[in-house]
This record gives sequence, structure tokens and C-alpha cells, in this order.
Amino acid sequence: MRKKIILKVSLALVLLMSGMLYGMLVMRFQLPPYSLLKSGYNTLQLKEYTEIPKEYTETDVAALISINQAKDVFDRRDALIEFLWGASELPISMPSTVIDNYVDVRYEDIKSIRRVEKLVVKMEFGLESHVYHFVPNNPNNKAILYHQGHRGDFIHGKEQIRILLENGFAVVAFSMPLLGSNNQPTVEIPRIGMLKMTSHSHMKFLIPENGHPIKFFIEPIVSVLNHLNKSYDYSSVFMIGISGGGWTTTLAAAVDTRISYSFPVAGSYPIYLRSNSRRDWGDYEQNAPELYMTVNYLELYILGSHGENRKQLQIINQYDSCCFAGLKWHTYKDIVKNRVHLLGKGEYDLLMDDSHQGHLISDMAMRRILDELGSE
Repeated sequence: MRKKIILKVSLALVLLMSGMLYGMLVMRFQLPPYSLLKSGYNTLQLKEYTEIPKEYTETDVAALISINQAKDVFDRRDALIEFLWGASELPISMPSTVIDNYVDVRYEDIKSIRRVEKLVVKMEFGLESHVYHFVPNNPNNKAILYHQGHRGDFIHGKEQIRILLENGFAVVAFSMPLLGSNNQPTVEIPRIGMLKMTSHSHMKFLIPENGHPIKFFIEPIVSVLNHLNKSYDYSSVFMIGISGGGWTTTLAAAVDTRISYSFPVAGSYPIYLRSNSRRDWGDYEQNAPELYMTVNYLELYILGSHGENRKQLQIINQYDSCCFAGLKWHTYKDIVKNRVHLLGKGEYDLLMDDSHQGHLISDMAMRRILDELGSE
């Protein structure tokens, strides 16, 4: 009896190992049934990019928007400023450090740079944002805020920065809090202890003197805009961001009307489009209930679009390898666009970029952005 059991177990192990080995060979040398498996996998993947699951069509999207007239725009923006800073107006803070003719050898091969001004914005809890203001050789008197996402340092946007500089725009480059050259302070949290800030999820433990910790994502932008207004005479300021920088662009344009045109790329979907998608749920700042119960994403899009000579072009990568891909935007695009139109000032639009399969600002997107800025 015991020999039979050993024999059966041995046979099962042999079959298991043989199956695993053949599976490896199938993938390595594309043996049968590789084509069938690949087809099935591609079909599953394609559905995510080409179909809208039923649960995402069951929300009354228009009913989520509380902005119906111009007065509502100001009320929602005031509520957002109050939420973030516990105040009735934007901060008047300025960068604590300004270093002119700053040298960073990583950018020395961009010949269109006249000089670099480094700005350091210091905030509560020792948080710092290190910002580069690239001044071009042949300026057109317009500035673009470029915001990198969770990938880290804005060096990853070097090609986009180069293109913008070559087209005459000054470029002011930001990284998200705790990332890139920004610092990661250690903070003593009441009843928690000493916590080194290495993740955005850690920031929810911060209790600022006024407002909410999400303000630390936006405050560097407001402070730098204050500096630009005081020290420069740019005729227009625009903003572009990728991934988490796209999210930042959405929030910054909603809160600060000095940003005229904004281009958030692969930065967000409304919360109702994230419930059945782990890769779209996002970091702490993307889904903090207390923020989006105050001003939801649809309203942020409207706030960033509304106003004289203001526009927001949201860019979604259909086949994005990270997040916010597919066609789910169909459930809200026309509703937001029409609502902005009814308000009488400003414009909202959405571009689906199907030219690649990455999490990036594509050549196609850059061409469209430059076209938009050329018509401004």
C-alpha cells in the first residue's frame, strides 16, 4: 500500500515538473499552444483598453457636478483653497532660496538654455521642493510649468524640457514631494513616533498648523508663481504634467487661475471609474476622501478650464502601461466639456493618445500641446 502511495506521489511530481518545463519551453520557443494562449491573453488585455465595463456606466455623472453657474466656480475654488490652506486666499509665500546661474551638468547639452535659476521652497515639517527655472536663449515671454510624476526627478522629462525651450518657452521644472532632488525629512508624529517621509502615504500622518497635508503637493507651485510674478514679466503661464505630475497639474490649475492653459497627461480618472481597477486607484493624494468630497475630479476639471483665456486639455493614453488607460473617459468628457461651455468662459477638451503603449508624453501629445500653445 505504501509503495503505491509513493508511486502515485512520484508520478504526480513528474507530471507537475514536466508541465512546468513544457510551459517554459512554450513561452521560450513559442511551441503549441503558444499562439492560443497569447491570443487569449491579448484578448483579455485588449478588453481593458477597448471596452467600458458596465459598472462604470451606471453613475449619473452630471448629477455629481455642483457647478451650474459662474458663482459656483468661485464658491468651489474658495472651498478648495479653504480645504488646502485653511484660509480664504492663496498663500503669498515665496521661495526661500534663489540661486541664479545655477549649474547642473546633466543639462549642459541643451544648447537653448541661457541660464538656470534654482529655487528652493521650504514648507512645514522641513519639507523642501527644489525647482529649476530654465531661461531660454530666444524667449517668447511665456513660461511653462513642467511637473514630473512618481518616476522621480524631472530629469526624466529632459526631452520635453528641451523641446519647449527650443520653442522659446521658459520652463519651470518640479518634482513631486519626497522625490527627485526634494528632501525626505524625518518628522515626529504625535502618538506615532519618528517617521521618515519616504512615501506619499506617510504624508497623511502630517497635521499642519492650518489646512490639509495635500497642500504640500501644490504649495511649491503657488510660491514659484508668486516669485515669477514679482521678478519676471511673462505674458502667460501654462502647465504640463505627466502621471502624478498630471494629477498635480489638474489640482494646481483648479486652484490657481494664473495658469491659463493646462495639459495633465495620464494623471487621473474620477473616483467612480477606479472602483474595479487596482492600477487606477492611485496613491494617497489621488483618492483622499476628504478632498474629493469637497471638490471632486469632474469639478477640478471644470475649475482648471473656466475663465478668460483658459483651457484644459486632458490627455489619456489609450494603451497606457501604468494607469488611466482605455475608453472610460467617454462617460464624462462631453458632460464636462458642455458644462464649461455653458459657463461662458474657458474650454475643456480631452485627447486620447493611441500612438504608443507607454506611460509618457508622446511625440504626438507634444505636437498637439505645441499647436494649442501656438494658437493661444
